[in-house]
Amino acid sequence: MIDFHLDVRTGVAPYLQIVRQVRQALLLGLLTEGDKLPTVKEVVAKLAINPNTVSKAYRELEHLGLAAAKPGVGTFITRSLGHASLTEHGPLQQELRAWMDKARAAGLTGPGIEAMFQNTLRESDEEEK
Repeated sequence: MIDFHLDVRTGVAPYLQIVRQVRQALLLGLLTEGDKLPTVKEVVAKLAINPNTVSKAYRELEHLGLAAAKPGVGTFITRSLGHASLTEHGPLQQELRAWMDKARAAGLTGPGIEAMFQNTLRESDEEEK
């Protein structure tokens, strides 16, 4: 089961952070079709946020066609996004961790690493066009 977390420093709305985390878990194969999401009550207890925020995130996931609510049973993933599991990408993840260690040793912090990654990804996408 997915374990949500929130980062208030990002400036991203909490419901969108939940949606993004589900999408990332789907892309990495950590969640697959049929998996049950935590109940609204469980998420509220863990994150200390308003139940309406969690409900809004789950409605957005339904709107995106990624999840469906079954009244009295829970909210379930309706389709996968990833083509390979995280374990199949193990070597890539190890290389990324090694690069992150080098970036931290060079003085970059989490936000700096993320900014560099996003910029490089954007440049790479533009080169492919």
